[in-house]
Amino acid sequence: MTEHPPHRFERGTDGPKVVLVGVDGSDSSLRAAAYASGLARRQNALLAIVYVQPMISAGAALGAPVADTTGEIAEGLVTEIRTAAERVRGIWDVRWEFHTFRGDPYGGLVTAADELKADAVVVGASESAGHRIVGSVAVRLVKAGHWPVTVVP
Repeated sequence: MTEHPPHRFERGTDGPKVVLVGVDGSDSSLRAAAYASGLARRQNALLAIVYVQPMISAGAALGAPVADTTGEIAEGLVTEIRTAAERVRGIWDVRWEFHTFRGDPYGGLVTAADELKADAVVVGASESAGHRIVGSVAVRLVKAGHWPVTVVP
């Protein structure tokens, strides 16, 4: 009797089935979401829209309702996405889900891509000058080498 290994997820074999896009409300992340939605539509894939809520240390949180603020950002993004989806319903139908993860942007997107079994990851180019020194989320995702990564300017 031949024993078969348990089924493993295969990425990219028949085109993407799950396209993940990271959004944070910045212009570049919204352009990335537009690009990813087109990719998902053409491939008949699920568009997984991910917002990573930053984790802050307890000391930094004293007196600052940061969790409430990041929750409000997530709610605002969902509202904006739903409004845009309603405007184009019947013309530009894309299956989509919105997910919120906690952590630093890189770690949150890696966790999201792994848990959601993403076949492709789309992110906006960094708008921060500091990322030229420590490396942007996009560059770190590309270097991780787990998924095809598209960086939208």
